[in-house]
Amino acid sequence: MDPYKHRPSSAFNAPYVTTNQGIPVWNNTSSLTIGNRGPVLLEDYHLIEKFATFTRERIPERIVHARGASAKGFFEVTHDVSHLTCADFLRAPGVQTPVIVRFSTVIHERGSPETIRDPRGFATKFYTREGNFDIVGNNIPVFFTRDALQFPDVIRAFKPNPKTHIQESWRYLDFCSHLPESCSTFMYFYDDWGIPSDYRHIDGYGVHTFMFLNKEGRETYVKFHWRPTCGQKFMMDEEAVIVGGTNHSHATKDLSDSIASGNYPEWRFYIQTMNPADENKFDFDPLDDTKIWPEDLFPLQPVGRMVLNKNIDNFFNENEMLAFNPAAIVPGIYFTNDKMLQTRTFAYADTQRHRLGPNYLQLPVNAPKCPHHNNHRDGAMNMVHRDEEVDYFPSRFDPVRPSERVPMPRIVVNGIREKTVITKENNFKQPGDLFRSWPRDRQERWIKRFADGLSDPRVTHEIKSVWLSYWSQCDRGLGQRLASRLGMKSLM
Repeated sequence: MDPYKHRPSSAFNAPYVTTNQGIPVWNNTSSLTIGNRGPVLLEDYHLIEKFATFTRERIPERIVHARGASAKGFFEVTHDVSHLTCADFLRAPGVQTPVIVRFSTVIHERGSPETIRDPRGFATKFYTREGNFDIVGNNIPVFFTRDALQFPDVIRAFKPNPKTHIQESWRYLDFCSHLPESCSTFMYFYDDWGIPSDYRHIDGYGVHTFMFLNKEGRETYVKFHWRPTCGQKFMMDEEAVIVGGTNHSHATKDLSDSIASGNYPEWRFYIQTMNPADENKFDFDPLDDTKIWPEDLFPLQPVGRMVLNKNIDNFFNENEMLAFNPAAIVPGIYFTNDKMLQTRTFAYADTQRHRLGPNYLQLPVNAPKCPHHNNHRDGAMNMVHRDEEVDYFPSRFDPVRPSERVPMPRIVVNGIREKTVITKENNFKQPGDLFRSWPRDRQERWIKRFADGLSDPRVTHEIKSVWLSYWSQCDRGLGQRLASRLGMKSLM
């Protein structure tokens, strides 16, 4: 029998219990002891292996997005965008690409309730013919900070207090009071938007600005959008308490049950585009991840649809070990100088190597489905059988060659080395516009929730005043109404 013909899988199960080495186990209920009541012997290899495997069957959970659920399906191009990008999976209408999607909450632990007020992760892995492409996004189109140097602090501020292990609003309201750009995300966070009814009814956003490159090398800035065909749906706070108390995994169950019953979730995929030559024509920086691109200036353009029609086979293999990375791009798509995106391209892969090991891309759920070849070898948990004698490049004994040249951005980058903020911060206009777009009752709900957060006894008068200043600059009426609810004097 060819020992490499079969890889470990359920299809290759023996009809009886074995050790991990494949050795038959005739008794899987009693430890090996001296007599029927004597001490357990260390030589009971099966007992030791069973416990060693059990105590290691949980891997370090994600620092963020620990709580999540996955599903599989396909992406289909519906509109021609070949004039914008030479990405193979977008080459023509009708082209389908297998995908796996992971939805998640951001801040809390792996077993936390899915009804918590929190952004939702929306990460999609496309298994294309030219390698994997990951869109690692959220259900909110903006983020709290534009510079990744502050990202660990943002997360720590929202995480539970390290002394009490309780999430406390004074911590993140204190930290973000130093970040006026966080107003945009807080506008979504404390809105009805903050608690989606389930994963099927959420939008998805790439958040960052990416770049499309066509065959001629022409660059186009692009934003990615997912819109559910069943529409968005949110929970009010009181409903979330009831649902969360009934089933803390309600969104995971809803996703699984919907797919199992044939009610397949579907999203439409849209892009917004901008000519890089126009990036300085607006009152905001298009590469700032705390900003949206207004749809009246940059209308949504349809590209395709995504259907999730298959539940995962194993939660651990296809959810816990599923790994995403914003650096996983394919020819025809590239990064921009978005500061947060630039750092994420390093940080995510580094995180996965720590969490899953240096060969995490050999795990079936993460491995590309197209032919691939390189000289990255060995290391912990290497699973690829290789019999080549040449493990270097170039070599006259190895016929492998570089791929065909792919387009690269030609935008000239220059400037002095400096640590500074961007020129066009404009932190308050977009949150104010969003607030004014809501009906009065929705505005009142937002004001109540934010006022409740500021009512934490640890929130000082100074912090309250800073936030009143921010919100008054977003919208004078918002500042006045919030001040009234807090029993404070308006700053405007």
